[in-house]
Amino acid sequence: MNIHEYQAKELYRAYGVPTPNGFAAFSVAEAVEAAKKLPGPVWVVKAQIHAGGRGKGKFLEASAGDKGGVRLAKSIDEVKEFAEQMLGKTLVTVQTGNAGRVVNRLYIEDGSAIDRELYLSALVDRSTSRVAFIVSQAGGMNIEDVAHETPEKIHTLTIDPATGYQPFHGRKVAFALGLKGDQVKAAGKLVENLYRMVVEKDMSLLEINPLVVTKDGKLICLDGKMNFDSNALYRHPEIVELRDLGEEDQTEIEASKHDLAFVKLDGNIGCLVNGAGLAMATMDIIKLYGAEPANFLDVGGGASKEKVREAFKIILADPSVKGILVNIFGGIMRCDIIAEGVIAAAREMDIKVPLVVRLEGTNVDLGKKILKESGLKIIPADDLADAAKKITDELKQVA
Repeated sequence: MNIHEYQAKELYRAYGVPTPNGFAAFSVAEAVEAAKKLPGPVWVVKAQIHAGGRGKGKFLEASAGDKGGVRLAKSIDEVKEFAEQMLGKTLVTVQTGNAGRVVNRLYIEDGSAIDRELYLSALVDRSTSRVAFIVSQAGGMNIEDVAHETPEKIHTLTIDPATGYQPFHGRKVAFALGLKGDQVKAAGKLVENLYRMVVEKDMSLLEINPLVVTKDGKLICLDGKMNFDSNALYRHPEIVELRDLGEEDQTEIEASKHDLAFVKLDGNIGCLVNGAGLAMATMDIIKLYGAEPANFLDVGGGASKEKVREAFKIILADPSVKGILVNIFGGIMRCDIIAEGVIAAAREMDIKVPLVVRLEGTNVDLGKKILKESGLKIIPADDLADAAKKITDELKQVA
């Protein structure tokens, strides 16, 4: 789950992490009032969407101007002008895709006198089972480009959960960022507070780009991108309250109501699979055979017949789906239950697109027998490669 920058900065303040003062605004009038609460004489007007690259983004509407989604205002009148241009408009960035995101809220922040821009992030490193801090003196840039072109500028430090944060961690980060004097001590406190926040709030990612050194030598977090582990949200109702459903795909929201892991993709073959790893393999082999998956959909290890039916509804709600591949390995999940769910869904929704089903595992023979005797046009597959070939061949015939 993601949250907006202004929400992330409220968390910063709760954990003693230095960040400029600012206020969220949902209208032009609120933006003006927010600016009046801040000293100025420079204010930053920031579009609030769940995507990076806002500063370099472009609005689809000509009336929004061409200054991107992060703008410096030198007067209250400019704050009003920028708010009018940005609210309700569609911002396109490198992370939104061509469709962009509609800006429904702004963050009005006090300006900062910047001397240096740095990069700092913390994430769960699955290879080491530790929280890793990634830092670079090349802040304010796309970190992906820095990693590709000048990887020597990026430094990584992991923290052993058995010991937690130790002062030497802060010093290593400070030295990697080229900090000196009192800044080293400030960096230590910053890293300590960030680590505590990441662990206590079950974050999967925290990114600060840029972390700046001001002209008076202070460290300030000018940005805040936070992702939370959705599997741990039951422990954090206060974080769940920050969820902005308007920033999420409506189909993915509906899938979450039925405990289905779903991600919309750009292809035309709907996938219904149990297990994330098998789902990834299914999408890979579809691409190997020259087609594109329309979604990632994991029904989980213990799906019921009703859950399978809901999964079909979600897949078929996408008009781009021209065929469906069901790929089930029955361990905890029994193949006969899946077969009954497939048949129920096919009859209830009168599925018109080609449907290929590959079953393997517990009660596989009974599952195949149920599908064969259903009288429905369901194409059986012997293995994953056979399933991918059959669904792609079916789509070629339709085309």
